[in-house]
Amino acid sequence: MRRRRAVATAGAVSAGLLVLSACDKPTAISTLTVGSSSVSSEATCGGRGDALKAADVTKCLQDKGVEEITVDPDETVRFGVDPEIADKGWTILMNGQPLTDPSTKTYRTIPGSVFFNAQYGAQGNSTLVSVKEGGSNATGLWSFRLKKDT
Repeated sequence: MRRRRAVATAGAVSAGLLVLSACDKPTAISTLTVGSSSVSSEATCGGRGDALKAADVTKCLQDKGVEEITVDPDETVRFGVDPEIADKGWTILMNGQPLTDPSTKTYRTIPGSVFFNAQYGAQGNSTLVSVKEGGSNATGLWSFRLKKDT
């Protein structure tokens, strides 16, 4: 009886490990916070360490199914990334163009007004903002849509 239980337990543990090994490990998380509201996302593209092709980056920056957050231009937008993103360096992109220099910090802030200012390439009341992991070769993108609070 004991032997059967031990064999059954070992079988259940083995089956559980097999199921877990078949799962993809989630990518690191990037979070945007405005006031008391925040949105988080796994990588929109990449995020697994391999360099993305330029065509994939361009396609990814056109993705419509991204997290959205409303931004009062007088508020501060806070960007936070997991340490594994920060270790590789990251840049904030606005509508696909670099808005900041690369950073290895896990946290950055930018005035909300920047995201709706034509001087910085903004158009209208909505802006696509992305966290780009990696230097000249992107290894991941985390994208968010900022909507102007009117």
